[in-house]
Amino acid sequence: MPALHLQQKRKNEFWNMPDMRLLFDQNISFRVVRRLPACFAACRHVSDVGLHDCNDDKIWQFARQNDFTVVTFDADFFKIYSIKGAPPKIVWLRAGSLTNAELIDLLVLKYSDISVFIGDPAQNCLEIF
Repeated sequence: MPALHLQQKRKNEFWNMPDMRLLFDQNISFRVVRRLPACFAACRHVSDVGLHDCNDDKIWQFARQNDFTVVTFDADFFKIYSIKGAPPKIVWLRAGSLTNAELIDLLVLKYSDISVFIGDPAQNCLEIF
């Protein structure tokens, strides 16, 4: 099989992976979720599910009950995980201050890593730098 055909096949498999159920914390702009590519179609912002002004415990509980992985810049979710355990899983963004566009680029770049993390029952917190 020609190399170009293999590259196209890998690209198609990448974008046809199952939807990720990511719940973006209130410290991430709702605009980020709206601008993510189709492979992130199952993602929601806390404001999409009526949790915009809720505390981290309520967001944690919602994520647990609805099979979401929490995406956050906030160390508090790691503290909650340390006490309550998983689920939900956490994607902890530790890349510093990012614009919305930079965050979208980072999430797209790390899509495969996030997908593998979500599918791995032995992993509960993914730190992205």
